[in-house]
Amino acid sequence: MTKVFIDGSAGTTGLRIYERLGSRTDLELMILPDALRKDPAARAEMLNSADIAFLCLPDQAAREAVALVTSDHTAIIDTSTAHRTNDNWTYGFPELTGKKQAVANSRRIANPGCHASGFVALIAPLVEQGLLKADANLACFSLTGYSGGGKQMIAGYESSDRSPLLKGPRQYGLTQAHKHLPEMVKLCGLENAPAFCPVVGDFYSGMEVTVPVFAADLKGGIEDIKKLYKDYYATGLVKFTEEADADGLLSAAAFSGRDDMAVSVWGNDERIILVSRFDNLGKGASGAAIQNMNILLGIDESTGLNV
Repeated sequence: MTKVFIDGSAGTTGLRIYERLGSRTDLELMILPDALRKDPAARAEMLNSADIAFLCLPDQAAREAVALVTSDHTAIIDTSTAHRTNDNWTYGFPELTGKKQAVANSRRIANPGCHASGFVALIAPLVEQGLLKADANLACFSLTGYSGGGKQMIAGYESSDRSPLLKGPRQYGLTQAHKHLPEMVKLCGLENAPAFCPVVGDFYSGMEVTVPVFAADLKGGIEDIKKLYKDYYATGLVKFTEEADADGLLSAAAFSGRDDMAVSVWGNDERIILVSRFDNLGKGASGAAIQNMNILLGIDESTGLNV
């Protein structure tokens, strides 16, 4: 039976992974007592005894955890930002060309960021297939539920005496130095970072990433993009759809509680908007981590996921 250890199981992503894996009969969850959660020797023992270890830690703590691993058989899935642009790690977005096999053969997998997942899903195939210029100056508008901010933000939004400012969407990352930007640029093969506008809203989970593109930056039109997405995402947990919600709008909460992603294309041949929708805790975090684990195990990648 596969032994799995979650280092950082008290955080939002770690708890979600723990909950998802708790009912799996093909796995043995290794549990570290609360009193030893920060004990380096105890953590090292668990990490080196595991077949697969999830790191659900801040960046520096994740790097420290990796340094504790001396076993050749332990595969690490890091959900932090620490290794996402490291060439020695596999970027865990299996739907990209060659990434599924790379994940299957890797012992070091960097789980994508939530905002980055939606952007990469939209832009990487277009640049790869030559439909979008690599030097395009792009913008990205990304809506997320407040659970993406972790326990402190969740507590703030769910407090009985919360600030009235939380009733409306709030933009952050105002300095254009958001930690997801480096992976967005690298994985898409872009020459310029997009102008990135992340916004947190008064809903628990869900994500909607929108990228506007103009005809001048494209080699093709709206129908070419639709066909590319349909073919590119024929398998995996990302699917192309031409459907909006029942009311003809696009809700950022539509995929709350799910572990898959939908990409869609709207507009006309002059002004096009590309949209991806998913759950920031699902395909944007814990769901993606479990998908990567399933691929490592050689089983159906959707095992234990809500798709």
